[in-house]
Amino acid sequence: MTADRIFRLVYAPGVFSNIRIIDAQHYSLIKRTIEEQLRHEPNVETRNRKPLKRPIVLEAKWELRFGPGNCFRVFYAVDNIKTEVWILAIGVKKGEKLLFGEKEE
Repeated sequence: MTADRIFRLVYAPGVFSNIRIIDAQHYSLIKRTIEEQLRHEPNVETRNRKPLKRPIVLEAKWELRFGPGNCFRVFYAVDNIKTEVWILAIGVKKGEKLLFGEKEE
């Protein structure tokens, strides 16, 4: 894979309901980080971007961690053929709990 490939971001229908529990002041950070981290080389492991050992949410294969105290989680899958990144869930880690909208996983 070459660095000049730009991946299209595709959001799953329920993703935007996931962020209801997140303060609106963080929305621009979430959007900016997703675009910066996942448009280029989304399937390259970094310190905050890791492949999942087992799918947690909706067949997600990858997890991106960021934000204050690394509290935000974006779960996604990559389609290299279509050059798409499917954003499947956005969650918040609070202690040992991972929250999606009002739901705890």
